[in-house]
Amino acid sequence: MHSTLTEGFDSGSEGGQRAAFLYRVFDADRPTAASARLSLYPFDELLFGRSEAHRADTSITRVCRLGVADRWMSGQHARLSRVLRSWVLEDTKSKNGVRVNGALIQRTELKDGDVLELGRTFFVFRADQPFAADVTSEKLGALPTLSPSLAERFEELSRLASSNVTIAITGPTGSGKEVLAKTLHQLSGRTGPFVAINCGALPDELVESELFGNKKGAFSGAIEERKGLVRTAHGGTLLLDEVGDLPLETQPALLRVLQERQVLPVGGTAPIAVDVRVISATHRSLEQLVGQGAFRDDLRARLGGYEIALPSLEERREDLGLLIATLVKRLAPQRAGSVQFAIAAARALFAWDWPRNVRELEKVLDRALVLSGSGPIEAEHLPPELLTPAPQRSRTADPDALDDARRTELENLLRQHAGNVSAVARAMGKARMQIQRWLKRYQLDPRDFTG
Repeated sequence: MHSTLTEGFDSGSEGGQRAAFLYRVFDADRPTAASARLSLYPFDELLFGRSEAHRADTSITRVCRLGVADRWMSGQHARLSRVLRSWVLEDTKSKNGVRVNGALIQRTELKDGDVLELGRTFFVFRADQPFAADVTSEKLGALPTLSPSLAERFEELSRLASSNVTIAITGPTGSGKEVLAKTLHQLSGRTGPFVAINCGALPDELVESELFGNKKGAFSGAIEERKGLVRTAHGGTLLLDEVGDLPLETQPALLRVLQERQVLPVGGTAPIAVDVRVISATHRSLEQLVGQGAFRDDLRARLGGYEIALPSLEERREDLGLLIATLVKRLAPQRAGSVQFAIAAARALFAWDWPRNVRELEKVLDRALVLSGSGPIEAEHLPPELLTPAPQRSRTADPDALDDARRTELENLLRQHAGNVSAVARAMGKARMQIQRWLKRYQLDPRDFTG
């Protein structure tokens, strides 16, 4: 579906070389159309112009005439030239102008990650990426990518899907960790259920019972025997989401599940065999938690049979078009082929830094598709904050920075709500138990904020 424009080019891919790449990522008039990736290695100059169909004419040595099927482009729209080790983009007297990161330009040196807007077509420039014969991964269809490094990891994961190898997924909130886990389960061939557990939302006093089950009368309130979530996932896949929040005292029991394929219910005396594939997910660094004494190193090693870090959406902007196409087809299958974006709306999507990642993109598109009815998606159909975006913020997966930000947010909300934990939980969209766990971790007492 998603063609690459590197086919037939002598891209000099031997020896693990790297080069600049240009991605054609989005057409506002045809948002579900294919994306493409072009290596700039063979060229000194690219000439952009309107064409009946997408094409790359390389008949002139070191020059690529890039025809773009966009009626809003001019016949001779823009030129991209190699200048020493840089690439310079200039407007060649186009009718509708050339934009970089939303601003009209006459001539500018491109930087890594810049978004180019020619007519109603959006491109992303990458200054330094590895060559790859086939960089588009669709085997994990819910998370398509044109990123060569991420595509390679997804290909490896697709081969591991049917095995029992534990997989540890890290990445910022909303980056698709649970979606990836579900996709791996679907590819695994396992007939049992997919069971997701938010380790941070489990009550401390009931976490072992929730996970491993309990015998009747094992503790006060245990009026009946429970299987627990691990046994519920028998024959299937168990996702331990936010595994870094699992209490230290519960971790040995989980280690037993991984090492011996057995679970011991609370109050039980005989372990019960389980067949379950375990996938863990967290936005935190388990290695740092191990160093802080908050996580067992042997458990970390058992969970990390294969480790993959999902980047933020801001870091993989070249995939924005692919993700929009995938989500539009899923959210509005009946009208996906006729969906269009007004240029102001498309520009806003590419200007936003997506702090809540793919999850936020899905919510924005869902809202826009409903509000637009059968017409094009206009800027007014997007959330207000996307129309007046703040300066690009530096997003980082550094767990210390994330912890500092969360602690600050908690303190501010505690002051705002006078120490009311339930109100803070509603404001953050989290379970009350999760807020209490964070308060304990950051040594915050709600009573200090009641005055």
